[in-house]
Amino acid sequence: MPEQTEYNRIAIDTADEFSAVKDALQQVSSQEAHGPEDLFKDYNRPGLGIALEYERMGNQPVSDALQARADENGYELEHLAITIGTVIHNIDLKRDLNEEKIQFVRDTLLERKVVFFRDQNLSEDEQVTLGTKFGGLDAFPFGKTGDNPYIYEIHHHESKPGSINNWHTDVTWMEKPSLGSIAQLIEVPEVGGDTVFSDSHACYLGIPAVLQARIEYLHGINDYRTFLPGLPDELIESIKSRIPFGVAHPLVRTHPETGKQALYIHAGFIRHDSLFDSRTGIALDPEESADIVRQLYPQHNRLEYMCRFSWGKGSVAFWDNRAVQHYAVSDYYPHSRLLRRVTISGDKPFYDPNP
Repeated sequence: MPEQTEYNRIAIDTADEFSAVKDALQQVSSQEAHGPEDLFKDYNRPGLGIALEYERMGNQPVSDALQARADENGYELEHLAITIGTVIHNIDLKRDLNEEKIQFVRDTLLERKVVFFRDQNLSEDEQVTLGTKFGGLDAFPFGKTGDNPYIYEIHHHESKPGSINNWHTDVTWMEKPSLGSIAQLIEVPEVGGDTVFSDSHACYLGIPAVLQARIEYLHGINDYRTFLPGLPDELIESIKSRIPFGVAHPLVRTHPETGKQALYIHAGFIRHDSLFDSRTGIALDPEESADIVRQLYPQHNRLEYMCRFSWGKGSVAFWDNRAVQHYAVSDYYPHSRLLRRVTISGDKPFYDPNP
């Protein structure tokens, strides 16, 4: 035993007294609690958000029915986090894209919010064909296309450092933002370059109760202003005349297929002073609006909600923009990273209090 200093003697005695009182207070708190919500501090609820979402999932990563279908087809499911992210092994996205295989991928996406595949090495046309199996496609007007116009290339290198290292859900400036994206890494950096995904359903369940109630019926205006700096005025006006500049979306979005509520916000596209009550159309005071946006933006940035995917050449990720946000980790400079993305058409976001 090390020699006890005066401080350590006091600390040990205090620890005994402190623990006894804290245990008694905790016992009283537990007895007074009406449910798990009462056991979590309002400022620290990510654990609750995950617990409630996992309970809603049957306290298992996927449903028994989905697991049985995976076993029947020889697919191995590697789950990356509790409520989000699954690698589907032993599946070929190039060949035999039959209805059964596509439905399995879609159902896994709905249960796990983002799914991954290794060693697919799809050509541009094959990636586009895969996307069409899940719906119509949206071309992207603010970036470089591949040889196939439905491919959007995101290329960062020594002369163009990675810059998508922020939490976001894609294209909220569209009237009908994309259902999801299918991305493939073509050039893998020597180090880094992972993508992190955050569960928007669990995040909604885990935000402070007072804030959750405050945003229930709030909408905000989203636009694509971040793409316009440096463009000639005549081109800006031409784009705005063809693509709506400013669309309203709810902060709480109801998933049209699962009925789950999600926190839905892109801090780079939403106008921070634009929030209004969708029931009355009355705008919030601009300062209050901006304050709410500031409170919401970092909510996805809690490790409890996340899964992290390390890419290999030919890896594919398929994420549901209605259920997740993502963050491209920019830790690979000056190395090159080239990602190709196909975007699947979605519908207009809505909020239904009784889905």
